[in-house]
Amino acid sequence: MKILKVIIPILLFCFTSSLAEAQELNAKITINSDKIQGASKQVFTTLQNALMEFVNNKKWTDATFGVNERIDCTMNIIINERPTDDSFKAELQIQARRPVFNSSYTTTLLNFRDTQLDFNYVEFEQLVYTENTLENNLTAAIVFYIYVILGLDFDSFSPSGGTAFFQQAMQIVNLAQSESSWNGWKPFDSQRNRHALATALTESASEGFRSMWYTYHRKGLDEMAANADRGRTTIISSLPALQELKSSRPSSVLLSVFSDAKLDELVAIYSKATMQEKQEGYKYLSEVYPAESTRLEPLKK
Repeated sequence: MKILKVIIPILLFCFTSSLAEAQELNAKITINSDKIQGASKQVFTTLQNALMEFVNNKKWTDATFGVNERIDCTMNIIINERPTDDSFKAELQIQARRPVFNSSYTTTLLNFRDTQLDFNYVEFEQLVYTENTLENNLTAAIVFYIYVILGLDFDSFSPSGGTAFFQQAMQIVNLAQSESSWNGWKPFDSQRNRHALATALTESASEGFRSMWYTYHRKGLDEMAANADRGRTTIISSLPALQELKSSRPSSVLLSVFSDAKLDELVAIYSKATMQEKQEGYKYLSEVYPAESTRLEPLKK
């Protein structure tokens, strides 16, 4: 009996500890093949399941994540063409969210559309990723966005906390450029491709944006449950970094990254502000985002 009394607590500890720790991502991956007609679509189901396992079952960092701390994300791959049985032309929509402290609210970290995802895939082939080695364009792109998501998440909890992950993303970009047939990685090819995104997240001109990102989340959103006015004031005070970024990098992809992820949330935050704050917010955000007047309209009321 004494032996059992010792063994049982140990087993329970091991069991509960395994429940307390989790992989970083809680990802849902879907493949939309509605545009592809007249061929077997089993390959898309196989690939979807393989990608889910690839992303969710791998530990991507050395950090400890509780189950409730996992980053919810969705990746929707839309197949536009299937030139051959094993080649695909697609685009990718990525969304990621993190929980806000002491609330049931989750805030969007990334809402990004990648329109350049051509890849080859043979059904049942193993999806692998090894640092410093890229097997194919699909896994390279998926892992790239995993590191971008991790970087944005870690940046939101500590100043420049995501640097190592952004550097990993940049390393993938550099490796992928040696593959001439892979799209989405080349400099100057697009202002919103993977090269542009990785460059923006790692260059010194974006340090102010990253500092704002931390203040917005950790000192702003995470404080709102305890003191909504203080949290809102902190968020509003961090926003000049957007104008600074626009002045130094008018075409920076980070401006649209912020707009696509945060603008509606920011309007909702401003809804509890004073009329003067709303008017100032409308004026300021309209200067940064002149094409977003419809989304900013509630600030005029």
